[in-house]
Amino acid sequence: MALTAADVGRLAELARISLTPEELAHLAPQLEVILESVAQVAQVATADVPPTSHALPLTNVFRDDVVAESLPVDAVLAAAPAAQDDRFRVPRILGEGA
Repeated sequence: MALTAADVGRLAELARISLTPEELAHLAPQLEVILESVAQVAQVATADVPPTSHALPLTNVFRDDVVAESLPVDAVLAAAPAAQDDRFRVPRILGEGA
């Protein structure tokens, strides 16, 4: 099925894109090529091919979480611009009602 300039005009209208008649005539064959390419991909994707998120199998490269000693509170807060009651002091960003 060949796309006509009227088909492209309707698509442009739905996308709220203003196109001149020359642009419609120029884009119709280009969109036809795109639709044919998508149709070819749809033919290749068959039920016996499992869906994947990557072309190659990936393995998790993250390290295991290990519980370890953290820095002392005093050392961490010493590097902070402001601290109060053993916590970082930051500017209020929410109103009183939040």
